[in-house]
Amino acid sequence: MEDLSPTPLRLSVQLCDSASSSFWFFSTLISSRKPHLSPEALERMTVTAPPRPAEFDDPAIPEIATEHVPDCPLCGAANFHTFAEGYDYELKTSRNLWRFVQCDACEHVWLNPRPAISTLSTIYPSTYYAYNYGAKINPVAVRAKELLDVAKMRTVLAHLPRAPQSFLDVGCGDGRFLKVMAKKGVPLARDYGLELDARVLEPLSQAGYQVACERVEDSTLVPDGSLDLVTMFHVIEHVDDPGPVIRKLARWMAPGGVLALETPNLDSLDQRMFHDSYWGGYHIPRHWNLYTASTLARQLKDAGLEPVATIYQTGHSFWMYSMHHWLRYAGTPHRRLARFFDPIGSLMFLAAFTLWDKVRGALGFRTSAVLMLARKPEAA
Repeated sequence: MEDLSPTPLRLSVQLCDSASSSFWFFSTLISSRKPHLSPEALERMTVTAPPRPAEFDDPAIPEIATEHVPDCPLCGAANFHTFAEGYDYELKTSRNLWRFVQCDACEHVWLNPRPAISTLSTIYPSTYYAYNYGAKINPVAVRAKELLDVAKMRTVLAHLPRAPQSFLDVGCGDGRFLKVMAKKGVPLARDYGLELDARVLEPLSQAGYQVACERVEDSTLVPDGSLDLVTMFHVIEHVDDPGPVIRKLARWMAPGGVLALETPNLDSLDQRMFHDSYWGGYHIPRHWNLYTASTLARQLKDAGLEPVATIYQTGHSFWMYSMHHWLRYAGTPHRRLARFFDPIGSLMFLAAFTLWDKVRGALGFRTSAVLMLARKPEAA
């Protein structure tokens, strides 16, 4: 069966192969509004497992325990097909070949098998960038990220029917969004944050914020029916079972309250180009559930929320990791060239891909990060 997956290497071959291939490539490049693939196209896009890169032959890299996820986390169906396969290209925490599968019924994508819960400290090592963000990232990039976050919150607040008087940030980190909302008038007694890195919470607690080192599923931090605004930025893709998490947040929300949820978007140009293995948004094996706007809307509706806005954000790091992984691991390695596309240290390309996605988003194209706002219905 012919493999027509649009990896960068195949793109150059397809352009010379035939007029139909050229038309497909240019239509993909010009628009990120391509509808879902037909069953016939899916059949042609059979994924071929990538060869294991030589770097993963290092005996110091372990093969870790896994657990199977036979049923779709979104709709519960048990029929699926392979969507993509790859390795932990970013951190090399395991030598396992990991597989994303797509539900035949609802098109949701999830990691199956996924790392066993007992291995979380392995796949999230102490060197994980989110634990040392300020120290690892160029200060200019950190400042740029702060400006992007401010703009994102301004967009979210513009969609609220009233100024929020209570707020929760899931995955609050050092509390930057808690501080933004405090300045917007949210009382500290109703300014909540959940975070699994306990080290960053003590200063926030001492400052009067309501924070806890807990998962949403286990938390009793927030009273039911009390939240005007909940933010959850790039967290849901890390969750093993998103349904109960969204339902718990919906229970905490006041009538008319809004949930702002951002996550990688499978319906994007870079995902299609690096589909088989190297797309940065896969973040193998730490992303366990991946969405399009349509499957994310279904997830929210299933929890009783009404999607009210879909906004595409910059996916600059996904572009860069895609290029990095392809250059370093596909075919003949180009490690020196790949280093230019490491988001941790390459300021020039980080700025370029950020601008690229800002322009594309402004023109209405779908980028690889989707921010969806969903409202809890007013009480009858």
